[in-house]
Amino acid sequence: MRVIAGSARHLILKTVEGMDTRPTTDRIKETLFNMLQYQLAGCSFLDLFAGSGAIGIEALSRGASMAVFVEDAPRALACIRENLETTHLKDRALVLAMDVMGALKRLEADGKAFDLIFMDPPYDQQLERAVFNYLTTSCLAGPDTTVIVEASKQTDTSWIEPMGWQILKRKIYKTNQHVFVVKT
Repeated sequence: MRVIAGSARHLILKTVEGMDTRPTTDRIKETLFNMLQYQLAGCSFLDLFAGSGAIGIEALSRGASMAVFVEDAPRALACIRENLETTHLKDRALVLAMDVMGALKRLEADGKAFDLIFMDPPYDQQLERAVFNYLTTSCLAGPDTTVIVEASKQTDTSWIEPMGWQILKRKIYKTNQHVFVVKT
C-alpha cells in the first residue's frame, strides 16, 4: 500500500498484519480521493476506525490542513505513528488512542466541526449507526461536513435518511461501498 498523490506521493505505508484490519486498496483509495479532490485543500479531516491511517494520511498528503486519527488497537496505533513518521506528516496529525465514541466526546469539547469525516468500522456490526446517532446532535458534523462511510456491499443504510441525514451519493465496488452523507 502506498500514498497515491500529493506531498507524500509514492511513499510505502505499513499495514497491520493479520485479518483484524482491511486496508483500503490503492485503486479504491484513488477513486475515493478523486471524488473528494475539491474538498481537500485546507480541510480538517477525521479518520475514525483508522487502521493503518492510510486514508487520513492520503488526505494530509493531498492538502488537508489537519487530520485526527482514532484507533484503539495497539498494533494499528503503532502502524499509524510509523506511517506518519515515514510520510513526514505527523506535525499536522493528532492520534487518539481510544475507542471511537470516547474520541467523539473528547473532540466535541473543542466545539469545532470537521470538514470531512471518514469511517471504516468493522463490517456488519452496525458501528456506523452508533456514530451517526452521536453526530446527529454533535457540533463535530456541521452543515458543511461530509461524512463518508466505508461498509460492506451488503450493508443496509436505509436508516440514515430517517435519522436526519441525506445520502449524496454511493459508490459501489466489488465487495464494499462508500456512502457520502450530509446533515439535512
